[in-house]
Amino acid sequence: MSKTFDVIVIGAGPGGYIAAIRAAQLGMNVACIDEWKNASGGPAPGGTCTNVGCIPSKALLQSSEHFEQANHHFADHGISAKDVKMDVAKMLARKDTVVKQNNDGILYLFKKNKVTFFHGRGSFASKSEAGYEIKVSGKAEESLTAKDIIIATGSSARALPGVPFDEENILSNDGALRVGAVPKKLALIGSGVIGLEMGSVWRRLGAEVTILEGLPTFLGAVDEQIAKEAKKIFDKQGLNIQLGVKVGDIKSSKKGVSVNYTNAKGEAQSLDVDKLIVSIGRVPNTTGLNPEAIGLQLDERGAILVDADCKTALPGVWAVGDVVRGPMLAHKAEEEGVAVAERIAGQHGHVDFNLVPWVIYTSPEIAWVGRTEQQLKADGVAYKSGTFPFLANGRARALGDTTGMVKMLADATTDEILGVHIIGPQASELISEATVAMAFKASAEDIARICHAHPSLSESTKEAALAVDKRTLNF
Repeated sequence: MSKTFDVIVIGAGPGGYIAAIRAAQLGMNVACIDEWKNASGGPAPGGTCTNVGCIPSKALLQSSEHFEQANHHFADHGISAKDVKMDVAKMLARKDTVVKQNNDGILYLFKKNKVTFFHGRGSFASKSEAGYEIKVSGKAEESLTAKDIIIATGSSARALPGVPFDEENILSNDGALRVGAVPKKLALIGSGVIGLEMGSVWRRLGAEVTILEGLPTFLGAVDEQIAKEAKKIFDKQGLNIQLGVKVGDIKSSKKGVSVNYTNAKGEAQSLDVDKLIVSIGRVPNTTGLNPEAIGLQLDERGAILVDADCKTALPGVWAVGDVVRGPMLAHKAEEEGVAVAERIAGQHGHVDFNLVPWVIYTSPEIAWVGRTEQQLKADGVAYKSGTFPFLANGRARALGDTTGMVKMLADATTDEILGVHIIGPQASELISEATVAMAFKASAEDIARICHAHPSLSESTKEAALAVDKRTLNF
């Protein structure tokens, strides 16, 4: 006999678990289905982000950053640290602990909010007047029915054609987080967020890292001035980033991986490495969902077709996060999950896709929100620009990290902030002020007139706002 709910959420990643909790807060009887397993076979909600993405990668980035600081920067502070070593197994164990804490936290939140959790794979079985029947395949088979279904099944790493992931030598983001020893030589295909973050982790720990990027430009989605600054810094750090390459044959053996490619000059090259990480994007995860059972449409990429409100063409079927259009970001999925739950409850959930911040957690961090300078030029928008370097910021000097800048773009006529781009220390935290300001349609002058604590890194945002009007006070 089928168990009946008001809402069933398929997937407990950032979009799914947040949608389930918000729907429960709004008084609905909610079920959430997720099949992710931990090492012991138990439930591990949180999706890619918690299990093999955002959370574990930040744990490794933090550990490797401590190692690099101890080896190369402690002496500047008068701290003598000799024979510093990295216990990779312990680093990975700490990462696993952080992941489990997040898994357990989500299970606690389900219990607190009275969300019924089912551990298994959810798939469509049928459609009837009672709603949609969802089959749960796991340790125990279940049949669930609800009139509203939220699909939040996330995405999977995209492999190179003919080069499947073995997670031993040829790694996705999953295998990249489980490398048991520092490779002498590491190659990455793709210089996006995952490539740069994972490349940074293993470069700090001693690997010789080469990043192969097919596009002729570096970080094309980033403001060009910021991207050029980032490339210069990463080159200095020792990341060998090659642009405009065409990858050819890849062969894996017990000795490692051989990558043949053509460089930007058209010259044939061969690279032998211990490990290869492929980070060329992600694809929507609809495998096993059985959408044809209810006539649910997918696009040519396998993504679920939805409108601006995350509605599919079928009444009561919604989809959020990586499995639909838009940026594949955890926080975008969360906002869509909240909005859909509120729409089901008859409220007016809202997500402004123009105000979704982006972050690359390298050192220095890179963060931005709004439009880039090249986008404004392409759109014919008259704008003003202001920049302020962390080199002139007192807190950055005290931290010992004066790399990078804050850049603000504002409308030439109204002074409304159109975009903020940061490369430097704690950019991931600083970008929130810009996002809030833009949400309230603030002008650069508004930020310039707001009192910021001294000394703080956030003063650089204020100074960038002053620079829009060419009146910086500290540079």
